[in-house]
Amino acid sequence: MARSTFLLFILFGLLQNPVQAQDRSAEVRRFLEQRDREIKNVLGDRETFTDEQREQLKSVINDGIDFAAMGRAALGPFWTDPAPDQREEFVDVFSRIVRNQSLSDLDVYRSVVTYGDITANDTMAYVTTTTVYKDIPTKVEYVLGRTGQQWQVRDIILDDVSTSEGYARSFQSVVRKRGFDSLMESLRKKLDGMRS
Repeated sequence: MARSTFLLFILFGLLQNPVQAQDRSAEVRRFLEQRDREIKNVLGDRETFTDEQREQLKSVINDGIDFAAMGRAALGPFWTDPAPDQREEFVDVFSRIVRNQSLSDLDVYRSVVTYGDITANDTMAYVTTTTVYKDIPTKVEYVLGRTGQQWQVRDIILDDVSTSEGYARSFQSVVRKRGFDSLMESLRKKLDGMRS
């Protein structure tokens, strides 16, 4: 997915005004840099966090993620099967699970980020970065979408492994074998287990 997405963005880039593409690329970089600064500001150099600080971290880490788009990608061909209210609940439960999981290793957000290529048009962007964590460099790529004036992350690709595709393999396998209701039951149980 990452390679084909990148090639698609290159094609889009060839079809649009280079100055406009440069402006969009600068917007995307500012968005990601601001997100990184906000996370590091909340983290500071502390090792323990109050409940309020943990909630603040969940917000700054995840509010820039388009969970509806990620949920659609995760369900793929099964997205239209459930009723609209079921899809809404799925996105809500899925997003809360991801938000909770995002605090499992907070030190990773202290990594130094180096930006590489940014390819963008009016509605989509593809960004390559390298993060250094515990002296180990990791390639991190972002696929973003733009609605109105707001950029949001739709996929994060770590060392060529797509987050959305990982969820898609897991979720679609459950739906294919046992149905959407079974997937929702397992997601609700997972979320409940995080609360206990």
